Amino acid sequence: MTMTGTPLAPWRSALDRTSAMRLAATEYQRVADQLRSLTNEQWAAPTDCPGWDVRAMAGHMLGMAEMAASVRENARQGKAAGARGGVFIDALTGLQVEEHAHLTTAQLVARWIEVAPKAAKGRKRAPFFIRRRTMPVPQHVNGVDEPWTIGYLVDVILTRDPWMHRTDIARTTGADLVLTPDHDGVLVDDVVREWAARHGQPCSLRLSGPAGGAWTFGAGGPSLELDAVDFCRTVSGRGHADGLLTTEVPF
Repeated sequence: MTMTGTPLAPWRSALDRTSAMRLAATEYQRVADQLRSLTNEQWAAPTDCPGWDVRAMAGHMLGMAEMAASVRENARQGKAAGARGGVFIDALTGLQVEEHAHLTTAQLVARWIEVAPKAAKGRKRAPFFIRRRTMPVPQHVNGVDEPWTIGYLVDVILTRDPWMHRTDIARTTGADLVLTPDHDGVLVDDVVREWAARHGQPCSLRLSGPAGGAWTFGAGGPSLELDAVDFCRTVSGRGHADGLLTTEVPF
């Protein structure tokens, strides 16, 4: 990707395939570990996603993992969400929450542990000729509808989504948020570079914490410093943002 703002060509993964699949498998495991640690009170805690408590958020994450694990399930959910009308992603996530609402929290955790490895394998099996295709529905980011490749969804977004929700759960419950340079640091670096490509302006950025680092894009421009997780949450649309931090990166 180059620093040209919103591209005319579809967004593609900037991660190499091996790294992307390693991140996917690790993130699924970290979500499993986090969900297993939650108390009854924590499952009922409200999150930053309107209308979702932790339990509903887990239902959505499980639905996404089930889609990644099975081509048939992917098609089924897509058809059912499309029939609902409106914004597709809202219809899809709503469907996922509703379809898992009958499960106990123990069943949600057990189902996640069962499905997550299959989701990682399903994503790894996606062939190049499929991943290079453009998704049929453009995605609304930074005020415009932009095209994505299927590979960008499979290799990048399907890992960023549970990662961000893991931070949501930690934030609202006080549960431990495991962060390491070799996993979260790689994911954050990818987000930072995409953010810089999207706004296309010179700047320097220093992020603190285990997932942090320092980056310089071009000469001059503002210097920004904040926590690595807070940066990702900000550019995802969570919380207050100004200046270059108003540039959205999809999760």
